[in-house]
Amino acid sequence: MWSQIDANQHMRHSAYADFAAQARLCLLESVGLNPKTLFQQKIGPILFKEELFYLREVAINDYIKVTCEVIKSRADGSRWAIRHEIYRGDGIKAAIIHVEGAWIDMEKRKLTVLPSDLNNLFLHSPRSSDYVEEIPKPKST
Repeated sequence: MWSQIDANQHMRHSAYADFAAQARLCLLESVGLNPKTLFQQKIGPILFKEELFYLREVAINDYIKVTCEVIKSRADGSRWAIRHEIYRGDGIKAAIIHVEGAWIDMEKRKLTVLPSDLNNLFLHSPRSSDYVEEIPKPKST
């Protein structure tokens, strides 16, 4: 779209992150974690880190495809990492986006875990072939 193009006549940097965010919401919804359900529980996803690797330009009016899969998470689903890949209409990979995040209690403004029924849904999210289960680091005394 015109609004997603920068002065160099290709997709602006922040548009990649916007597409990745939408893909994450679609991923969550595909396993039953729709925004309405999360809002009712007063829980939402929060990002700690977002890293973008730009590989090829995406031009105006080009079609894109965004893939989204969990590459790492704790067994309890409390922390996770997701990889997105953006492909141009010609099938060329244009970008890779890694995000790391968790869940936040929107009232307490503190990190939380999903209720077990919702966590079971999250644990059925599409996983990458290189998925790893993260073991929490012990707290230092």
